[in-house]
Amino acid sequence: MSIAALTTFPVATERSALGRMLHLQCVVCGQPWPSATTSKGASNGCPRCGFRILKENGIFRCLAPDRAVHFQRFIQDYELVRSSEGRGSASPDYYLRLPFKDLTGRNAWQWSIRAKTWHHLEKHILRGLAASYPNGCDIVDIGAGNGWASFHLSLRGHRPVAVDLLDNDADGLGAARHFCNHLPRPFPRFQAEMDRLPFAQDQFDVAIFNASFHYAVDYERTLREVLRCLRRPGHIIILDSPFYYRDESGQRMLEEKHSAFQRRFGFRSDSIRSQEFLTGEILEALGAKLSLQWKTFKPWYGWNWALRPFKARLLRRREPSKFYLIWTEVQR
Repeated sequence: MSIAALTTFPVATERSALGRMLHLQCVVCGQPWPSATTSKGASNGCPRCGFRILKENGIFRCLAPDRAVHFQRFIQDYELVRSSEGRGSASPDYYLRLPFKDLTGRNAWQWSIRAKTWHHLEKHILRGLAASYPNGCDIVDIGAGNGWASFHLSLRGHRPVAVDLLDNDADGLGAARHFCNHLPRPFPRFQAEMDRLPFAQDQFDVAIFNASFHYAVDYERTLREVLRCLRRPGHIIILDSPFYYRDESGQRMLEEKHSAFQRRFGFRSDSIRSQEFLTGEILEALGAKLSLQWKTFKPWYGWNWALRPFKARLLRRREPSKFYLIWTEVQR
């Protein structure tokens, strides 16, 4: 990566889709970017610690240097696994059809799950939000990946901001260029971690964890960071994170997963000890600590999916994972 390819983020705010101004905050020291930095000749770095937000290929780089080192192994492992799974395509049409059709066919069953979850989200939550926010919502899409959800949120008149650790052109934020080419204003893309979001407080109406919440190392810390960035009332939505009724089932899933990765790739895919799954007890405890009342929606994924728990019991296997749509409205 050449220095010439990088540009220092020049202002305190970034104009997002539909013209909204997005205010930023330093991920190193927590200092808000003052409006004074927009004036000619003012420093482009954080006035307290000097940290600079760089922009490359339309993506704002918001990982502190030590955190970039911290996540380096995780990103390398994750990208290797995703590449081996056949994620991404050279065709823009592949991205534009997501999540409703996987034109490669290599991950069709997973995209089928995503599509059904998305339809459920549209029917049971997004319609209500449209009534409450007739001019659209400011939404942070955490774990945005290639940006498919931010694209569809933009088409519905909302103002999404895509956040992810991955920035590659096949499966990460770089791939969002295929969507941005079909929008009047491209949605902003930020390479950042979910526990250190580069946004000032009270920036968003909705936070969506897009098949990403289970990658949190500490669920409470992650939620507190999101709560900092939400206006009141606000909304938190968790999509497609593995859910189990028993903690034992989740722990067994983890061991099976890590053993399978070791056999196939030569590593256990546990360089960062993320939580990896949810249970009812976990959600209840988080709700009690943070004054959140969760509502769980159960999309219909078809009879084969519905019969998985019965088959598992007959074969004396562990409880299979569920993928629910989990939502809470934040009042304080």
